[in-house]
Amino acid sequence: MNNKEIALKIAKVLDDKKAIDVVVIDISEKSSFADYLIVCSGKTNIQTGTLTTEVIKKMAEDGVEPRNVEGKKESGWILLDYGDIIVNIFTEEERARYNIEKIWSDCKILDLDIETK
Repeated sequence: MNNKEIALKIAKVLDDKKAIDVVVIDISEKSSFADYLIVCSGKTNIQTGTLTTEVIKKMAEDGVEPRNVEGKKESGWILLDYGDIIVNIFTEEERARYNIEKIWSDCKILDLDIETK
């Protein structure tokens, strides 16, 4: 799988587990550290932990392992580093506080309805 396919698969896993407002941002033109940034929310710390576990499990089935995992479900923000793909799983409150999408607002957001079909 290429980076875009991996990013879209992660987005699907998150969506299937009822993550809130899953967004995949193509940051390849503006970033030297990654190609795709995935942002989503969970309603509770328990859900953010479940989303994290599910992404790690499903991607491992395809031989894709995170390089690093930062944060704990109790913190309200968990970051999964898949190299060229960075996954940010927030509680709704923390997502609003950091507003990562605004920082990358000049980048292309993938249309998941079209891209995942």
